[in-house]
Amino acid sequence: MSDAPQSDLASRRRRELLREWPLVLSYASLLITLTVGSSWFADPIAPGAVWPLFGWLFTVILLAAFAVVHHAESLAVKLGEPFGTLILTLSVIGLEVLMIATIMVTKDENPEMARDTMMGVLMIVLNGLLGMAVIVGAFRHRLQTFNLKSSETYIAGIIVLSGLGLILSGFVPEGKLVLFEGFLVAVFIAVYAVFLRIQTVEHRGFFEYERADGSEEDHGHADSPFGVAYHVVLLVLTLLPLVILAKSLSVVLDVGLPALGLPEAAVGLVVAILILAPEGLAAIVAARNNNLQRAVNICLGSALATIGLTIPVVLLISFYLGQKITLGLDSPELVLLVITLLLMVVNMSRGESNVMKGVLHLALFSGYVIFVFI
Repeated sequence: MSDAPQSDLASRRRRELLREWPLVLSYASLLITLTVGSSWFADPIAPGAVWPLFGWLFTVILLAAFAVVHHAESLAVKLGEPFGTLILTLSVIGLEVLMIATIMVTKDENPEMARDTMMGVLMIVLNGLLGMAVIVGAFRHRLQTFNLKSSETYIAGIIVLSGLGLILSGFVPEGKLVLFEGFLVAVFIAVYAVFLRIQTVEHRGFFEYERADGSEEDHGHADSPFGVAYHVVLLVLTLLPLVILAKSLSVVLDVGLPALGLPEAAVGLVVAILILAPEGLAAIVAARNNNLQRAVNICLGSALATIGLTIPVVLLISFYLGQKITLGLDSPELVLLVITLLLMVVNMSRGESNVMKGVLHLALFSGYVIFVFI
């Protein structure tokens, strides 16, 4: 009888290891892009190679995103909220920051690049992903609820940091920018550090939801036969190649989209969607399993981390390289951001959500996409 549990554990571990084939595929693809395939991405790319290269990289990145979600879900089951979600959020946003920093260091100066990327991420997570998660959850469970204290904490932080970093920055006189940007670095680091302490230590309960019937959160995910360390390492290893693969994909899109008459901003939108795919999938799965709290933690946590971490890092790099950075939004994007923040305050003021709220967020995201293409 004692051999049966050991045999079952060994069998579960074998099945778990067999699920790591996307990791092998992503590193094999990375090796190809860095060696024999490096010439495929040289300027100019052959017109006939654009879409095969796009299909290959898009598929590899998407499969890796599914693997990332699996490890994040395993960590969420083992660690509980908010730690499981926080690991996923910081991993993905950390890679976003690394990607922006790499482009700043290795390419020609582009003052608006970091700002446009942050705006894209905000619109995707606050409207696209959150809207989709709410709709998916509402179709299956009608009315869903979450801890109002978590949304209040997230939204207050997002309003203040986005207001200072992306709105007020556009009204600072040129001669005072360095002083104001130094202020932003200090304040953003301090605010996000305090938020992390609140989320993980002092008010961890804000980011958890206790159901009236006493049932636990449903992750829709079986407990893994491996420990926390295994999934942390595999999550990081799965995310790492996505940075270079996403950069290779952006090179392909730089050639392919103009050939179709599409704007350059569409490149950042496609790459941002792929980079955020792990969090998006996790949020939608959580809402489908009637765990809207986790979907809220993922989407709003990503938005806060994007502003709170990206702006200080970008500004510090710009100080070091002597590059000019433009943070203030142009008028259309500024209006979209303000409408988004107002919608967040209204839709999340009662700690519950329904399909109409999800549709409104998705409609606003559609408006952002339209502005990218016109």
